[in-house]
Amino acid sequence: MKTVRRVLVLLLVIALGLPAEETVDLSVVHRIKTEAFENTKVMDTMFQLTDVHGPRLTNSPQFREAGQWAVSQLKEFGLSNVKLEKWGPFGPGWSYSNFSASMVEPKLQNLLAFPVAWTHGTEGPLVAEATLAVIRTEADLEKFKGKLRGKIVLRDAPRNLLPPMEAASRRYTEANLADMNNYQIPAPRGAQGGRGPVVNGQPDLTPQQAKRLRMRFNQFLKDEGVPLVVRISAGDGGLVYGGGADRDNNDNVPTVMLAAEHYNQIVRMLEHKIAVKLRFDIKNEFDSNQDSFNIIGEIPGTSKREEIVMIGAHFDSWHYATGATDNAAGSTVAMEALRILKALDLKMDRTVRIALWSGEEQGLLGSKAYVKEHFADPTSMKTTSEHDRFAAYFNLDNGTGRIRGVYSQNNDAMRPIFEKWFEPFKDLGAGAVILRNTGGTDHLSFDAVGLPGFQFIQDPIDYGTRTHHSNMDVYDRIQATDLEQAAAVMASFVYNAATRPEKLPRKPLPKAKPVEPENTGGAASTR
Repeated sequence: MKTVRRVLVLLLVIALGLPAEETVDLSVVHRIKTEAFENTKVMDTMFQLTDVHGPRLTNSPQFREAGQWAVSQLKEFGLSNVKLEKWGPFGPGWSYSNFSASMVEPKLQNLLAFPVAWTHGTEGPLVAEATLAVIRTEADLEKFKGKLRGKIVLRDAPRNLLPPMEAASRRYTEANLADMNNYQIPAPRGAQGGRGPVVNGQPDLTPQQAKRLRMRFNQFLKDEGVPLVVRISAGDGGLVYGGGADRDNNDNVPTVMLAAEHYNQIVRMLEHKIAVKLRFDIKNEFDSNQDSFNIIGEIPGTSKREEIVMIGAHFDSWHYATGATDNAAGSTVAMEALRILKALDLKMDRTVRIALWSGEEQGLLGSKAYVKEHFADPTSMKTTSEHDRFAAYFNLDNGTGRIRGVYSQNNDAMRPIFEKWFEPFKDLGAGAVILRNTGGTDHLSFDAVGLPGFQFIQDPIDYGTRTHHSNMDVYDRIQATDLEQAAAVMASFVYNAATRPEKLPRKPLPKAKPVEPENTGGAASTR
């Protein structure tokens, strides 16, 4: 009787054109969980990507060596069509082979500092007096003209470091996830109609304006004969957060990022009229290879081999540590998810493709280049045949925390699908389906051309308080069981997307976004 009822329901669904109920093969999920937790390889992969091959600054020698290792490992896992797919130009590779920083007068003291990426070297040890010259606007340049020659310039104001009042690490509560699920109605554009927040009565700078201002400041410092610039880290407690100089500027002033506590100490001594001499030694190298690459591999599909499900994470990192939580964690989980699927020899209708991206830290460059080459150019919204055959992309890039849910990028049709897929993982803490968008990582490259691309929600742990872009982004900050859970969830999602009868539903194709002309107005601020 039950069989007859199911047939009647199915016939009614077909007749009315209603969507069939989403199904999940629980026997496959059980096998995925067993492989993920009992035969895990996540920490072996993590060790290779961090302690052995980290950091992985895009186009650096370490990045290229790590890419070669990932290719060999994916082949060992049994993937097909594994390759380094070039894109570019990105810009020169950069690395440093020696760095030291110290105060030498009025006393000897080692300093906690790092050179920023793509900075020039000092051509041997540099010893010079320090001076404070807070430069934020064009007006500041005139104030310091003729006063900085031969001085090591501390370019930022000191920071007032408050004691931490909250735990450095945390997990989301159910209340946190419920609050995230409240729909955010977009606010109307302000009267200014600008691109971003209003600062001192003027709209914030565009990236082009900010870069032009940085180059203006750099040229001023060069003309004034400044041999080195020191910036203050945004962290405290010995954390040094940093980024890079303009990689296409081959004539920048050597620049280092200094721990806030040491920076403040030097400023206090200068304010008390105590002369301070600093010593820096930066030995670095630039690589003339301008192109970069993404790492690609596949598990070929069966009946719908031409249709593609993708999984990915960004492979590059900054150089301040070994890039563990940002983003060896995501790369490791993506590799592990495909290892699980291949080890279980699961037959999937669609081809599953992994992509480990480069240049994410400089603006999602690797994934943008890949999407433009394979699917569509967002400036014209001209789509390719691959765009039509694309099923889904799943991304992981928020640290070591376990998966708690997924952002559906305002795609209402995904809610019942994702909720069904999460049911077998409720006991592992996963299940929140958040309608809102989330930004800052590579799924946006797919979403920008109307493809279903999604980023998972992860427990924060200490990602935003200790590891993200800092000198503490190391292997020891990784939570192994969280990565195992994430690999099980991602493998299951990929399997479901690769075997369901239809590709995942899409939002309407976005409008083309031609490149906007530069606006020379705006506030002159570098912070």
